[in-house]
Amino acid sequence: MTSSVLDLAPVVPVVVLEDAADAVPLARALVAGGLPAIEVTLRTSAALDAIKAIAAEVPDAVVGAGTVISARNVSDTVAAGARFLVSPGWTDALLNAMKASGVPFLPGVSTTSEVVALLERGVTEMKFFPAEAAGGTAYLKALSAPLPQARFCPTGGISLASAPSYLALPNVGCVGGSWMVPADAVAAGDWARVERLAAEASAVRG
Repeated sequence: MTSSVLDLAPVVPVVVLEDAADAVPLARALVAGGLPAIEVTLRTSAALDAIKAIAAEVPDAVVGAGTVISARNVSDTVAAGARFLVSPGWTDALLNAMKASGVPFLPGVSTTSEVVALLERGVTEMKFFPAEAAGGTAYLKALSAPLPQARFCPTGGISLASAPSYLALPNVGCVGGSWMVPADAVAAGDWARVERLAAEASAVRG
């Protein structure tokens, strides 16, 4: 696996799973559609079991953990098989835990000062969240001149229509989104629909 989360795929699905039994068929549909990097968020009690299942049963997937907000989250998800970590924000304690984990990570930022603080600590790859609410493409474009060494995965409010404008920016490596895993499709087990949406998403960069 590349050491950079940003280079795994142009789009990283952000997945919320209520039932761990859905994890494997969902991951297989996403991989078949061309999206191998899958961020399973720690927003439900099923998340850790979902990460374990994908790590064990879908070898072509690169499963990561999202909504990582504590050192305990870091240790639990890496033990479950997470191969990358994503946080909505960061603190010194969380950053230290992610650095010590041995897996790639994207700490979340939404301000210039947060970006500079991470650069001081040797971190150049970050999640920009919540992307649309925090200024979108205009904000990221403005950051690229004074802080060209920082690269981002914008997440939050991004759609199939808006993804290309983010991916066209020089400081954006990939985007995160959930439009290819609609809740009704997951609830219905409509994996063919998920695969079709994933295929559309994987083609956004051309």
